[in-house]
Amino acid sequence: MSEVQAAGVAMRRREFIALVGNAAVWPLAARAQQSAKILHVGFLYPGPRAAAALRIAALTSGLQASGLRVPDQVMVIPGVTDGNAGLLAPMATDLVARKVDAIFAVGPAAVRAARAATATIPIVAIDLESDPTDSGFITSYARPGGNITGVFLDFPDFSKKWLEALKEAVPRISSVAVFWDSSTGPTQLRAIEAAAQILNLKLIILEVSGRADVESAFKSAIAQSADALLILSSPFVSANTKLLADQAQSHRLPAITLFPHFARDGGLMGYGPNLLSYFRHAGVMVATILRGANPAETPIELPTKFEFVLNLRTAAALGVVIPPETLLRADEVIE
Repeated sequence: MSEVQAAGVAMRRREFIALVGNAAVWPLAARAQQSAKILHVGFLYPGPRAAAALRIAALTSGLQASGLRVPDQVMVIPGVTDGNAGLLAPMATDLVARKVDAIFAVGPAAVRAARAATATIPIVAIDLESDPTDSGFITSYARPGGNITGVFLDFPDFSKKWLEALKEAVPRISSVAVFWDSSTGPTQLRAIEAAAQILNLKLIILEVSGRADVESAFKSAIAQSADALLILSSPFVSANTKLLADQAQSHRLPAITLFPHFARDGGLMGYGPNLLSYFRHAGVMVATILRGANPAETPIELPTKFEFVLNLRTAAALGVVIPPETLLRADEVIE
């Protein structure tokens, strides 16, 4: 079952509407509850609406684990673009106009939009694609120095591990297609290019920023004789692992990405942090900020626990024989 399908099972329609319902109803709710001094968190997400529910639920879980009652003490105000990047800036501006107490921004494009909209409202980010110092989001990991803190990923280490895992599983590969969303910035791409030089692999860079790009990207990868596929991280990818896994199987491409649930959805391998656990953790960080912590003095957090998930059913379908050393390193093997 895909992550989006799991969201449909886990949350009834009524609960989803309560979390991500039409933002037009917000002014009425606000007027009714002003006397209670409810805190408001803007949720700025560039991914699909269907995937937002599970992410908001994880964020809410973190808030509640920190002792804040939702919605009695905290309300989450959704800004979900449903894949339309052009909506990020106006949604960020709208959240600022509503005078939310904090903005939770998902991914580099959302962080940039929130940062452009306000220099005073605290922003808690979950951004697994950017180098926050190179991007100018923060001054340092220990003391961010502005209004942004959150969870970021030290990406360069992963680039080499992904390519090594592909090469170990499929020793014959010489060229790897790389799906990349340019809106996430250059950090991932630079790291992958450096790792590919070390491993003597040719890269075929293909831009994939939405569903409309997927089919043509796979066709291009096959036309250019790619032996395997690396799908770089983005909010789109994290919410569409089932689609990408199905297409990778259909085109007979051994594939790996940051998200472990990609392998559970039928891709060959996933290696990275458990995404929803870090949404929950970021919710704890939001609660800390709402209680008065200064984002400028709140250290950036880095994922410390990673999962390597391997799908042997997919390997068999692709004719790939996984070596014993790879099997031993896997945290989860799907047979």
